[in-house]
Amino acid sequence: MNKYLFKKTLVIVHDLVATAVAVTLTFVIRFDGALFDERVQYLPTFLPVFVPFAGLVYWWFALYQAKWRFASLPDLFNIFRASTVLALTLLVVDYVLVSPERYGFYFFGKIAIGLYWLLQMFLLGGPRIFVRYLKFARSRNTVAREATTSTLLLGRATDVEVILRAIELGTVKKLHPRGILSPRPTERGQSIRGVPVLGTFGDIERVVQDFQDRQIEIRRLVATPSALAPEAHPEELIARARRLGLPLVRVTSLGEGMRDAELAPLEIEDLLLRDTVEIDRERLAAFIRGKRVLVTGGGGSIGSEICARLVAFGAREVVVLESSEPALHTVVEASPLGKGDTGVAGVIGDIRDRARMFEVIGEVAPDLVFHAAALKQVPYLERDWTEAIKTNVFGSVNVVDAAVAAGVRAVVIISTDKAIDPVSVLGATKRLSEIYAQALDAELAPEPQATRITAVRFGNVLGSAGSVVPKFKLQIARGGPLTVTHPDMVRFFMTTREAADLVLTAASHADAEGRLSGPGGHDERAAVYVLKMGQPVRIYELAERMIRLAGFEPGDDIAIEITGPRPGERLHEILFAEEEPMAEIGIAGILAAKPIFAGRERVEAWLGRLRTAIAASDRPAAEAVLEEAIPGFSRRHQGSAPALQAQPASPPPAPIPAAAAPTGSPRASQPAAQRPLIVPSPGTQLP
Repeated sequence: MNKYLFKKTLVIVHDLVATAVAVTLTFVIRFDGALFDERVQYLPTFLPVFVPFAGLVYWWFALYQAKWRFASLPDLFNIFRASTVLALTLLVVDYVLVSPERYGFYFFGKIAIGLYWLLQMFLLGGPRIFVRYLKFARSRNTVAREATTSTLLLGRATDVEVILRAIELGTVKKLHPRGILSPRPTERGQSIRGVPVLGTFGDIERVVQDFQDRQIEIRRLVATPSALAPEAHPEELIARARRLGLPLVRVTSLGEGMRDAELAPLEIEDLLLRDTVEIDRERLAAFIRGKRVLVTGGGGSIGSEICARLVAFGAREVVVLESSEPALHTVVEASPLGKGDTGVAGVIGDIRDRARMFEVIGEVAPDLVFHAAALKQVPYLERDWTEAIKTNVFGSVNVVDAAVAAGVRAVVIISTDKAIDPVSVLGATKRLSEIYAQALDAELAPEPQATRITAVRFGNVLGSAGSVVPKFKLQIARGGPLTVTHPDMVRFFMTTREAADLVLTAASHADAEGRLSGPGGHDERAAVYVLKMGQPVRIYELAERMIRLAGFEPGDDIAIEITGPRPGERLHEILFAEEEPMAEIGIAGILAAKPIFAGRERVEAWLGRLRTAIAASDRPAAEAVLEEAIPGFSRRHQGSAPALQAQPASPPPAPIPAAAAPTGSPRASQPAAQRPLIVPSPGTQLP
């Protein structure tokens, strides 16, 4: 018997013994003399029936699943419910089924049943709370000995309590919380887990000075999410921390519930976020737990975050496929992925190598494949168009075909919002990979357990390699100027965490509800998933705010330069094409569309012509194929941003006109004159 089963057996034995003791103590306390004697003789008959029944009730209310060292209010509530069910059972048996006919008197009686209820809750809950306290006291003493960094915690009480729990459990190490600063003045004077709330963020200088007067040097500020919310004015907090010379950090966590929590420097992108979309984490944990998963491009910013989320949600094994050896080493060996129970392995391979893809995916035999490997930098792909097609189109074909051959349950292709009405080679190649995936998925649809192939479209991911935020940070570090291609350029943004959770949610839906066909057949199935990303962000305003967050003033300290749009770039991003019929999937925060695809034979013909064009380096021939496959690509010159002359720092532009501003619909962010007015029936195939 392993250690886990041994401990679980001890818990079960304890609870069953506690039940027998509770019944016996009830008789000892409630009755004496003849009343006790006439009842105690029936205990050997009653307990062998009642105790196993109680064990089933405890199992039903999950008393055996919770660890005693983490006993909490939900666990005590389960004990309350289980004890109440047992007491009510005794009441029904005693007053209805047994006593009046068999004994001529009530075996328990109402007072005895009430006494049993109290004793049962005490005997089940007391030891759990006692063990929890012992573990807490031991952990607190250990943490107190190791705490070397005097710290102020910043944020609302609910957020701060989570960090204090993490410190007590030792998941956040070496911090000695001296006090709390809250954005809410009403919390001043309160105490959270023994740590006093000393004031608001505006009191930080006074609080730090008070500690210095007492010979205590505050060495770190730890910000919770509520301290970084826009209404808390984090820019002022950053400025105050800089004036005091104190490092301002935040807490990150690989897993849920502050597991493997770490301190990380506060990045500018942490302050640029809208309210994040809440993902159904229980759904994802149930879907991912125990599965073997392969992630292509797992060394990239998106791929590595997908791997981290797979570990957090309990995947049995994660296999990282990467063509870059340094990136593969970083994500497999030098990241926190190996801290969990999930097995993590790395494989070198290029998705453009078809034989290698069939070899790797066939040997791994994963349950799920997340295809994140791609080329994505618009200017480079406009120039090196052959490389874009080889990787984004034929690489995706290789991965999808190999996954289908290996019997993978679901494949999710990472796409982009630039794939809709594409004006760039990046967008066109990504859209063609979507079309191939949808055609193959439709071909496999009649088989209920066949591989499901779907795509997920992202906006811009904050902090990802090559994105605008790291570029602006580097330009600020150099003293400017910040380069913006057009004053009216707007983009959707999401965090890497949101992006990864969206991918997992899409896979969970595709492999469950997404397999069901609607009234119109398999064309009703969702084919493309998108996160509801709210209002897009004007890049000019993003540049201004980043300059201010860095402690400078736009135009005075650091200039903003308008450089003019690059080839393949447009002003406004969209998430769905007009001709894509929407699909209601019933998952909060997620949008979906039904497929629009060409027949498989026609897609194969396009791929054959692309191979010929690449071999001959014939760009017009390749673009002709893309225009035929993707009608919107032929209108790319109409949809591109108007050319601008490069100019130095200009005054802030006027607000976006209402006609071009988003109104909640993901399609509304592109001017109507630039959009196709084609609305075919659901499941329409491309002409």
